[in-house]
Amino acid sequence: MIEIDEKKCVGCGLCAKDCPAAKISVHDGKAVYTPECIQCGHCVAICPKGAVSIPEYDMADVEEYDAKTFTVASENFLHAVKFRRSIRNFRDKKVEKDCMEQILQAGRYTATAKNRQACRFIVIQEELDRFKDLLWDQVPEIVEKMKAEMPHYAALFKFMHRRRSRHPEEDGLFFNTPACIMIAADNALDGGLAAANIENMAVAKGLGVLYSGYLTRIINACPELKEWLGIPDTPLVCCMLIGYPAVSYKRTAPRKKADIVWR
Repeated sequence: MIEIDEKKCVGCGLCAKDCPAAKISVHDGKAVYTPECIQCGHCVAICPKGAVSIPEYDMADVEEYDAKTFTVASENFLHAVKFRRSIRNFRDKKVEKDCMEQILQAGRYTATAKNRQACRFIVIQEELDRFKDLLWDQVPEIVEKMKAEMPHYAALFKFMHRRRSRHPEEDGLFFNTPACIMIAADNALDGGLAAANIENMAVAKGLGVLYSGYLTRIINACPELKEWLGIPDTPLVCCMLIGYPAVSYKRTAPRKKADIVWR
């Protein structure tokens, strides 16, 4: 699982000290790996000589640290967080595949519990109209299922379905988004963290995002939709509408004061 090049290794012990699973030790001046770690890659990242590799992973994708490109000024990052907005009005423009691939890299590199890297990202753009029709066709049945345990959502989705039936141009679930990114994961936190990084990257590329809890709830309640998405047995933890914004915001929005407890 982990390979250590003895010719490059200088026995500094940095990898052993930083290994969260305690699977690396130093013997006779060389780092030695004990099998069955979580392959977090810390040993690869910390080695000053580049002596460690994980053949199972894409080692060509590993980058050397450069302070100019790997750090973000704190004031710039906070401004970006404050300026983000939920987008409900998108331009009639497809998201280029290479752009989407770069955005998804931010999700791919997000931390996951025990380094499982078990998030699945489903991008719907070419077949979005087909998916919309399938979902709306399922809404009446989903409403019936929700009446007992979630009457509020049942009433809301019934209203939205009736409204769309009368006014097809008014889609209260998808708005006019050109694409969706679905994130499926057994661990909801893994998916949520990935979604946050994906949104930050999307904004950096000039796009905007809307997290749709309504769509997430509908899809999880419908086996047919989950089967279509290829996640029949995995929870959908996040649905993101994504595209180029058709609206321009001039300033950040106000917020309540933070609820912080200092101990």
